[in-house]
Amino acid sequence: MTNHLIHLPQTGESYQCGEGETLLQGMARIGRKCIPAGCLNGGCGVCKVAIRRGHVHKTGAMSRAHISEQEEQSGIVLACRVVPDGELAIEVLGAMRKAFAPR
Repeated sequence: MTNHLIHLPQTGESYQCGEGETLLQGMARIGRKCIPAGCLNGGCGVCKVAIRRGHVHKTGAMSRAHISEQEEQSGIVLACRVVPDGELAIEVLGAMRKAFAPR
């Protein structure tokens, strides 16, 4: 199984995300108790992130109430609905941003 390194420049942390594993599933291994995860299937918008470097592909639909087509085209996605295609740098946005504020 291939692992992809995911960088969080906001905090200087990185984590491994396995092949076929969503960014949110991998993020949970960082050990932060305050990572809010809502529905886990793209409907609540809690896990909004911006892809700053690298590429992802979708595992399912994202609610247009939370991610517009324009945002998605610019690299803003829901971490529960995308898997990495390789090494990434992401910025945590929305409700999860507080959990990833620089320490």
